[in-house]
Amino acid sequence: MRRTEGREAMRLKNRRWIVAAGVATCIALGHGPALASQPNTTTQPDTVRVNSLSGAYLAARIAETDNDLDAAIAYYRRATAFDPDNQTLQQSLLLGLVSKGDFDAALPYAEKLKDAPEVERFSRVALAIDSIRNGRFEEAEEWLKLSLESDLDRLITGLMIAWTKLGAGDGEGALAFIDNLSGPDWYDLFVGYHRALIAEQAGNEQAAREAYEATATNVSGGGAAPEAYLRALEAYAGFLSRQGEDEAALEVLDQADEFASGRVTLEALREQMDAGADVAPLVPDAAAGAAEALLNLATALNRSGGESFVRLYLQYAVTLRPDSDAILVQLAGVAEQQGQAEIAISHYAKVPDASPMKHIAELQLGLNLADLERYGEAIEHLQIALAEDEDDMRAYLALGGVYARQENFRAAADLYERAVARMGEPTRAEWNIFYQRGIAYERLKEWDKAEPNFHKALELFPDQPQVLNYLGYSWVDMNRNLEEGLDMIQRAVNLRPSDGYIVDSLGWAFYRLGRFEDAVRELERAVGLMPADPILNDHLGDAYWRVGRKLEATFQWRHALALEPDDDVKEDAERKLAEGMPPVEQRAEAEEPEAEQETLQAGMVPMPDDPAGRASPAPEVETVSAGQPAQPATHLVQPGQSLWSIATEVLGDGNRYPELLDLNPDLRGDPGRIVPGYRLNLPPAN
Repeated sequence: MRRTEGREAMRLKNRRWIVAAGVATCIALGHGPALASQPNTTTQPDTVRVNSLSGAYLAARIAETDNDLDAAIAYYRRATAFDPDNQTLQQSLLLGLVSKGDFDAALPYAEKLKDAPEVERFSRVALAIDSIRNGRFEEAEEWLKLSLESDLDRLITGLMIAWTKLGAGDGEGALAFIDNLSGPDWYDLFVGYHRALIAEQAGNEQAAREAYEATATNVSGGGAAPEAYLRALEAYAGFLSRQGEDEAALEVLDQADEFASGRVTLEALREQMDAGADVAPLVPDAAAGAAEALLNLATALNRSGGESFVRLYLQYAVTLRPDSDAILVQLAGVAEQQGQAEIAISHYAKVPDASPMKHIAELQLGLNLADLERYGEAIEHLQIALAEDEDDMRAYLALGGVYARQENFRAAADLYERAVARMGEPTRAEWNIFYQRGIAYERLKEWDKAEPNFHKALELFPDQPQVLNYLGYSWVDMNRNLEEGLDMIQRAVNLRPSDGYIVDSLGWAFYRLGRFEDAVRELERAVGLMPADPILNDHLGDAYWRVGRKLEATFQWRHALALEPDDDVKEDAERKLAEGMPPVEQRAEAEEPEAEQETLQAGMVPMPDDPAGRASPAPEVETVSAGQPAQPATHLVQPGQSLWSIATEVLGDGNRYPELLDLNPDLRGDPGRIVPGYRLNLPPAN
């Protein structure tokens, strides 16, 4: 079977949260972060002479675009030499230094900008953090009074002011202040959680219990900010344990498991309680409380993008709590999203040895070494991590992913055989082991071993879109089970309508079947979702050519070349630009006539030889029915409805609301978007 080598390699590089069964839920739900495939090397700006303000400023902006903070800071400093009083340059330096983690160097700029209204949301917060970490809580409260505030700014400063009051010894004042902190509905989760934390620290156990209980029932708020919600449940369980109510605490942990299973910090807390060990507060003091507020808001924002602001708030938080495993892992995740593997490694290395997240951090560190193409180090590191716990399926997935990156599929298959031998009776959580083992055998051209693994993965997780897509496309590509295969791919598209790779897979399946108009429609969608992917653009060019839109085809091939594809795709695109594409019939007459004639009789149009091997399944899609792809069902939001109530009414179970978030990604981190008149995508009917 021909293979989409370039695209598969890209997918493997980008599958950074490959240990998703445990990692995604311990870091942030639903958004396995996508990571760059190339190391981000630091520019050495001091070797470049810049002799003007405009030149230095332009160079700094370009460096910012490239996420090269070192270079951006150096150029901004050079620009300030030309214009020392320029507040725009000072603000850029302030934000750059904080984002890099050089907080002390940023403080002089924060001091200069403390009275600039348009900048104070950053400058005065920085000065407040410096005061808090030095125990000057009353001073910090004054810094947090801003003249211009958005809803987000008011929530951040409001939570932090409440913590400064507690730090100054005024527990009642802290509770009174937070009770008066009003805003949009999405405030409720954060305000309720921090009220509980403050009340517990102030010794008001009844107020803490009531606030924890109210927060635990705010499941709709948890859908919008799952990391903050899970932190609240973890804190609540710890509170109950310290009150001697371990049975109630275990019920809270069960609730958290239902919301997101496999979260390692919750598993560790359960083990502590089972062992009768004392459970320390998740947030032990006022400085940690202010850091928690920044962490909670950062993780909520990260679900809707805005990595630069997320990184800024996380750096503020880690300044107050440098050994926080939760903050360090989040910072590492943001670095990965921005293609900064070296920075991610540095954050993972700081996770304390005693942290329950240390093992996860070690796995991610190994994957980042692979991102830097330091494969030997990555394999050695992950082998050590696996040896420490040979029952951890996440370690097998991480190491197997590195073998796959090297295209050492025999080593990957052998490793997954070891994993299956260790796991005992498989559960839904183990679907990915079988899926990855299937991919390894398929890439080894051992389909008789590959196919049963895909079926097993679907047995464990029937609606897993990646498996549906891979198996469905494999069948289409091999001219087997065509109707069922296409149906699988279309189901996967309905489950992941915003996944460009999955939509491309559907388009390329139509192309392989000779349904070129259908292929154009789906491939245009795929390119719209992932415009910077060279292979998707190349696919669209091929489809355009087949429907007679040859000028547009040549544009797409040229665009694919401009996106720096791998050598096979580059060579193929250059050949097509020079020669065009031969007629479909020409291939049927010229090569493998018997096999091609069988293909034609089966309804699948043979394609010309493809050096890029694009006839390959792309691991991520689902179906509805053969023929035209089904349009996803929708629901028009009515007054008073929430995601929970809609899931209860339409899907029959309020606990299915995360499915709505998966199908409506613009709602993540912004629950205010669900208003009467909003049209929600719904899962396909069973």
